[in-house]
Amino acid sequence: MPLESSHPALADSYAVPPLIRAYRGERPETTPVWFMRQAGRSLPEYRELRVGTDMLDACLDPELASEITLQPVRRHGVDAGIFFSDIVIPVKLAGVDVRIVPGRGPVLEQPVRTAADVAALPPLDPAALEPVREAVRLTVAGLGVTPLIGFAGAPYTLASYLVEGGPSKEQLRTRALMHSDPETWAALLSWCADITGAFLEAQLEAGASAGQLFDSWAGSLSLSDYTAHVAPHSARALERAKALGVPLVHFGVGTGELLAAMHGVGVDVMGVDWRIPLDEASRRLGADVPLQGNIDPALLAAPWPVLEAHILDVLERGRAAKAHVVNLGHGVPPETDPTVLTRVVEFAHAHG
Repeated sequence: MPLESSHPALADSYAVPPLIRAYRGERPETTPVWFMRQAGRSLPEYRELRVGTDMLDACLDPELASEITLQPVRRHGVDAGIFFSDIVIPVKLAGVDVRIVPGRGPVLEQPVRTAADVAALPPLDPAALEPVREAVRLTVAGLGVTPLIGFAGAPYTLASYLVEGGPSKEQLRTRALMHSDPETWAALLSWCADITGAFLEAQLEAGASAGQLFDSWAGSLSLSDYTAHVAPHSARALERAKALGVPLVHFGVGTGELLAAMHGVGVDVMGVDWRIPLDEASRRLGADVPLQGNIDPALLAAPWPVLEAHILDVLERGRAAKAHVVNLGHGVPPETDPTVLTRVVEFAHAHG
């Protein structure tokens, strides 16, 4: 039986939340809204709660992670919580030395660049994911009928951190490894797929109603490289999640040319960044694919009339798709005024 049938938010078919209905390709009466990176960064209550706690430690403290996930749902009235964690959590839980450097991102002391490095990567013990499962259970109980979205990093993005040793805009070493040593590349991506797939599966089994796979750095790839060297591993990462029957979303940054290939890895919904209009994304994917997006995060700092006109345009273009979930074209910038996000939710609900 699919997990979703037993989730408290989905037990009554007449009370399926708007977000899940939209992910399934329906048009609910109110257009659902949530924001990537809504949990954390821009909220003063988050910054107060995080004082003195390392980012990855906060992710692995079930009560703290749950409370951070719930904060934006209480404040903004969004239609879903997005689980507060980090895509490198499964890397850390597998035993790889990784840390989050403020202002930079994930950093590894020992990059993974050779066949021997890949062979030395430890497997992920399923028992190590128990703090993640407990945080999800606590969050689902706190959300009530509001769905929780689980998430994981796509294998290519995880691999890029491992190879580069930290964030990189172009992933030069990563793409060089892809072509110069295909066997090592395939082994690395398989390892990444297995651990990130287990991370997502743990969240869904614990009660998350949907899952999203983030491929933050896939925009550095050509379509041919993505199709040949990356897509099969993303599909592998999603295999166990797909077996649970919940809606799955895929999102990448700068991936307008990859949309159809990314959808083809086995997801239900495509997230779209701000660079491509939703009606054009729908044309490339086909009108039957539900879309998520794609308010330009930069415009959250613009005067309200400018932002309002932009939201209306996003809503109108989103009508080209079978269903539409309003989101940003990337994450909430840390300097965003939280009252603006609340206003965006209210406006989209009223006009969607």
